Amino acid sequence: MYYDGHVHTPFCPHGSDDSFEKYIERAIALGIKGLSFTEHAPLPKNFEDPAPAKDSSMQYADLNSYFQKIRDVKKTYEKFITIQTGLEIDFIEGYEWETEQLLREVGPELDDAILSVHFLNIEGKYYCMDYDENVFEEMIKRSGTLASVYKQYFTAVEKSIDYPFINVQPLRIGHITLAKKFQKLFSADFSIEEDIDHILHKISQRGMSLDYNSAGVVKPYCGEPYPPSWIIKEAQKRKIPLVYGSDAHSAKGLGQGFEQIEPYAKLTSPLLLDGAK
Repeated sequence: MYYDGHVHTPFCPHGSDDSFEKYIERAIALGIKGLSFTEHAPLPKNFEDPAPAKDSSMQYADLNSYFQKIRDVKKTYEKFITIQTGLEIDFIEGYEWETEQLLREVGPELDDAILSVHFLNIEGKYYCMDYDENVFEEMIKRSGTLASVYKQYFTAVEKSIDYPFINVQPLRIGHITLAKKFQKLFSADFSIEEDIDHILHKISQRGMSLDYNSAGVVKPYCGEPYPPSWIIKEAQKRKIPLVYGSDAHSAKGLGQGFEQIEPYAKLTSPLLLDGAK
């Protein structure tokens, strides 16, 4: 029995059409005791989605329907499984104010939230860094080196931790090693230990938790969780709570990679947002 704290839904444009009910029935069959539905929050209205397919997030017009659907399934399944209403919020440098306004609006609806970095501004151009290996290669070329892309990513993650969202503060930081998604194609010949140390120190200082995201296990060019075991050991030394997340974009993705995460890691259910209901 475990909790899956990072689950997407049919509201995700780059996911599946699997219904909420299909996710939930699958979770119950697997013995999962709770789910956080954490759909990609709408991007800022004045930010152009840099993903080639323009499919990075749910649409703003769908927010109310998304929240209502989760209210409905909470009632239907309340005797069988715990369901939390969440969002995966993008931290985009230069659009912090817009993100603050969204959090102010949706905060009363949320039980849970993940704060993640997917977009990087490299030499004046935004990229969706985990879109595919071709986009990632273009980022490397534009930045100059793989090390530079990693550094920009980790710097953005640090800024997301530091940023004081006043109204509702997401307390869980998403997939902190997403930059390694294509590591089998673009092998790093440099250390990231100092960057990780800074990130974990700040997460600990702010009393945040860590998304122990197993999606990387099933990604063909990654082959490990976000983050890998050595970082989990460092997080545990700092007593940072870990929340398992399958990052499922289909019902069959629930629980993916769970057997590959560290068995000694004490996984917790998601923490409530600071200031949430």
